[in-house]
Amino acid sequence: MFVNRHSILTDMFDRDQWHEIFSALRKNRLRSVLTAFGVFWGIFMLVIMHGAGTGLFNGVTREFGDFATNSAFIWTQRTSIPYHGFKRGRWYHFRNDDIQALKDNIPEIELVAPKLQAGGYRGSNNVVRGLKTGAFNIHGDYPEYYLIDPVDILKGRFVNNIDIEERRKVAVIGKRVWEVLFEPGEDPLGKYIRIQGVYFKVVGLFKPRSKVNNSGDAEQTIYIPFTTLQKVYNYGDIVGYFSITAKENVPVSVVEKKAIALLKQRHDIHPDDVEAVGHANIEEEFKRMTGLFSGISWLVWIVGGFSLIAGVIGISNIMLVIVKERTKEIGIKRAIGATPFSVILQIILEAVFLTSVAGIFGLLAGVWSLEALGAVLPETDGGMFSNPGVNFSIAMTSLAILVISGVLAGLIPARRAVSVRTIDALRYE
Repeated sequence: MFVNRHSILTDMFDRDQWHEIFSALRKNRLRSVLTAFGVFWGIFMLVIMHGAGTGLFNGVTREFGDFATNSAFIWTQRTSIPYHGFKRGRWYHFRNDDIQALKDNIPEIELVAPKLQAGGYRGSNNVVRGLKTGAFNIHGDYPEYYLIDPVDILKGRFVNNIDIEERRKVAVIGKRVWEVLFEPGEDPLGKYIRIQGVYFKVVGLFKPRSKVNNSGDAEQTIYIPFTTLQKVYNYGDIVGYFSITAKENVPVSVVEKKAIALLKQRHDIHPDDVEAVGHANIEEEFKRMTGLFSGISWLVWIVGGFSLIAGVIGISNIMLVIVKERTKEIGIKRAIGATPFSVILQIILEAVFLTSVAGIFGLLAGVWSLEALGAVLPETDGGMFSNPGVNFSIAMTSLAILVISGVLAGLIPARRAVSVRTIDALRYE
């Protein structure tokens, strides 16, 4: 059946049409409100769950800050397989010459940053300034590490290549170190701190951007030149572990495998010994995390979608009841010349109106709730929940779902309304 477009628009915006719709809804206010609540709740929960997922994702990704996600860490562990005359359970160390060997033999490597920590993994050292003392993590680093795990330099600078070459006794201190060892507001630059009896000049003050830190609270860390730490602590040419990054468009797993194979070869470790070299792939961890949140997003759409469907089914059922109650009225309209399309359009408009109003209120309530939650939650560095909210595309998608749901909710009752013959409708009691 051909329907004129002008006729559709006229019927949609006809004042009498909408007056009749509002009159029908007012006759059963409680029923209309309870019916609309199902749609309201479905959209509200959809928005809340999406916002909560976004907040959790923001909180977790904030932990990474500007940390290079194309990076990996490699360290030594006990061997588990005898090889080349060495028994199992042997301890070994990476050495300075491994740095250049990695650069020369693995072209896919972008950065190599050897690291050392005084006192071992998660070890703390007594640091003294005047009458104040504190236990902090002491890291020996190359300037390249600043490109892998950037920090915000509040004052001064980071370790540079001249510090490395000349084995300078300089230190870059975390914000917490400054708060413990210095007076409030005191400029730490140029001042000296004593680490295990050795004086270091403070050349920088930093605040970490990420929480991807293998040695506790990053703000309680002191960076000194890698070569200086080797000399001061009599580590010789020992390297604690390597931080490496891959070149653009190269998976860091490729670099990681090649680096492990090369280091095993250089230190007489069996190629099949999977326990001798410890490693952590930040790229894989980041992909695993984003994959998890992608799955959560789909789950939210599924759960929210079913909640919305339940509400739409409720509206459709109520519209069937309304159509049945108004059978005689529909018959009279048909008898005086109303077309089947105008009857269908009125019922669909009623369903769309009820669905849309309920959904819009649910959408607004969800957004306002997320805004209130975001305002209440403190923006602490350790928070795992940050800036909950929904983006514009999700809001528009929700509105589109509302309109489509309204049409579907009214379609079956509308078809039922016009399926009854006019004469039968007039006789209906």
